[in-house]
Amino acid sequence: MVDKTVYDWEVMNDNKPIWLRSPKEVEDADYVAFYKSFSKDSDEPLAHVHFTAEGEVTFKSILFVPKTAAHDLYQDYGKAVDNIKMYVKRVFITDDFEEMMPKYLAFIKGVVDSDDLPLNVSRETLQQNKLLRVIKKKLVRKALDMLKKMSAEDFKKFYKEFGTNIKLGVMEDHSNRNRLAKLLRWQSSNSDDEMTSLEGYVERMKEKQDHIYFMSGTTRTECEKSPFVEKLLKKGYEVIYLVDPIDEYCVQNLPEFEGKKFQNAAKENLNLQDNEKVKETMEKLGRDYDTMLNWLKEKVLTSGIDKAILSTRLVESPCALVASQYGYSGNMERIMQSQAYAKSGGQDVPNQKKILELNPFHPLVQEMNKLYKSDEESEQAKDLAHALYDTAMLRSGYSLKDTVAFSERMDKLLRKSYSIDMSAKVEIPAEFEEEEKPAEEVPASEDTPVSEEKPKDEL
Repeated sequence: MVDKTVYDWEVMNDNKPIWLRSPKEVEDADYVAFYKSFSKDSDEPLAHVHFTAEGEVTFKSILFVPKTAAHDLYQDYGKAVDNIKMYVKRVFITDDFEEMMPKYLAFIKGVVDSDDLPLNVSRETLQQNKLLRVIKKKLVRKALDMLKKMSAEDFKKFYKEFGTNIKLGVMEDHSNRNRLAKLLRWQSSNSDDEMTSLEGYVERMKEKQDHIYFMSGTTRTECEKSPFVEKLLKKGYEVIYLVDPIDEYCVQNLPEFEGKKFQNAAKENLNLQDNEKVKETMEKLGRDYDTMLNWLKEKVLTSGIDKAILSTRLVESPCALVASQYGYSGNMERIMQSQAYAKSGGQDVPNQKKILELNPFHPLVQEMNKLYKSDEESEQAKDLAHALYDTAMLRSGYSLKDTVAFSERMDKLLRKSYSIDMSAKVEIPAEFEEEEKPAEEVPASEDTPVSEEKPKDEL
């Protein structure tokens, strides 16, 4: 008889990890249950993608998009998060990665499992492994494809929660800028409710339109009523309205989209594709207004404007202040001045001069030209010029530098319009000017007893 030991192995768990199974074999309920178990989120995910990447490095991954953004998503923007779990050969390694996902996609949650990464190394060494950079690149591509394939209704919910992240991605990730640009959504003059994509805008562009026109402001109403978009809307051009403070920064990092460059409606060199008749009329008007334009620049508004010109972009407004091609628009200047470092010495917001564009067909501009030609030293013409400049500052989105002088000029204009004497002063009734006299002290008489002070107890 020979003693022999026999080992019998029993499989306790024959279920593969969900990311190792074929996507065709996994039900949506399984994805939801798995997402809730590892993310500790009570809501279902808005979207997910399950894929296997092959090539320089092979790995399997599942990525999820949360339904709602974390309350501190932007307060802690840029800090390391543990949303991506790293496995090597089904063994959990770490979720403490700073560069597994770019900052703007830090809200993405998921798992990554690779057989090509070394298992018996420290986490610090794993961070420096060049294969991680390949994994990161493929994860970003798959995440952006997942967002692109979302249904219109789901993407609308996503953009409401994470739209700012997409705009930050345009600014930070230049290698994927074109992919991110297709995910952007903005309000436009084409629709009152629905937000438009840049692809939709380009499809609706008019013939021979070379630019994507946009207007920035604090609200949609402000953009719609801006003097800068009057002619654009009248000619049937679609204008994108940028009402989020980050929007204008985002567009500045988008040099073009599908060959179409962006054009800020509030800046100079706005090409409205005027015909030859319009150009001839403007040349004729230019000769009539030439001396007055020089007068505004050299004698009246010397510290506020760089030059004064006639405009074709205005329809109802008498004038507007336009920023130079590389200067700050009114909305951008307001944002820069509102930031803390703009006033703490960290960065000085330049007091740039603007271009005053006048509407030669507006009655007030025509009247100012008549007053100037009749008398170059006319105080009435100067007051009208200053009033037009101040109102143009406000309507163009800039802040007034001297509110006291503005109030005084408005007082003069109101007096003239209501035929009130300029020398009339404010008359205050006498009873409002009497000063209260202090109560007279009654002298003490001999019969009046004088109270004697009692000595105080000393402590």
